[in-house]
Amino acid sequence: MKLEIKNIYKSFGSKKVLKGVSFSAESGEAFGLLGRNGAGKTTSIRILMDVFAPESGEVLIDGKPVDYKKIRIGYLPEERGLYPKKRIIDQLVYFAELNGLAKRDAVKAVDFWLERLKMSEYRNKRLDTLSKGNQQKIQLITALAHNPQIIILDEPFSGLDPVNAMLLKDVVKEQIEKGKIVLFSSHQMNYIEEFCSKIGIINNGEIVLQGSLHDIKRNYVRDRLVVRTEYPEKIVDMLGSQCSVNERGELIIKLKSAGDKQMMMRELTENFDIDEIKVYEPSLNDIFVQYTSNGEKEDKNETV
Repeated sequence: MKLEIKNIYKSFGSKKVLKGVSFSAESGEAFGLLGRNGAGKTTSIRILMDVFAPESGEVLIDGKPVDYKKIRIGYLPEERGLYPKKRIIDQLVYFAELNGLAKRDAVKAVDFWLERLKMSEYRNKRLDTLSKGNQQKIQLITALAHNPQIIILDEPFSGLDPVNAMLLKDVVKEQIEKGKIVLFSSHQMNYIEEFCSKIGIINNGEIVLQGSLHDIKRNYVRDRLVVRTEYPEKIVDMLGSQCSVNERGELIIKLKSAGDKQMMMRELTENFDIDEIKVYEPSLNDIFVQYTSNGEKEDKNETV
């Protein structure tokens, strides 16, 4: 199955929020939709979910307009929306029924996910008695219980401790392996890099970069080296302003030309005690900052 968002435009009053947004994702892969607050991520997701219609453009499945009566979508929103005073089992079954399951099937599916996420002991408790991380896992069940074909996860790791984050990682990998389309929206770039084979960066309502994350990184000018050594000061004495130090204490050497890589590697290994040397590859955070730093201040209260 292939999901396509094609040339979507959307305005709210005089504010143009989406300006021809297009991206696609296929079964069995995770797609990372990235952008600063107010860039248009949430609006894109809401249009994909048919919460409201675009002014123009299409949402397609396998080249045809989405039939929302047949396509199951699971959504984990950044802003949680469950009922704090209600019993967990009651509201999880309620949401599963809203997503098309018969009550018996809903109870069975909810109990499966409560056990899978190690939450069965809280089945009959109120939501507000749980920690923030456990509330997050309960919210996740609302997105998964009805076995959706498309899963949208907006900041899914928010509030999770390392153990629960690992559990959620396993669940996400399972869904990808089962051939689901998983759409991530997150500012935690390490998770995007771990799961997403493709990304799209949206800035000011436009997709400014998209494609294979591996290819995007490989297409960067390879004119820097990363060097790990016990005696970095000796290399700095030789190369001076070509050197900088990253947060891990490694030397970053800026070359005059990408074609100088092999010559510089040879010279360094022949003259210094080098533990490791490799071509610098930009992180997703580096790429994100480059494509979204437009000099404007983020409005952290704006959701579009």
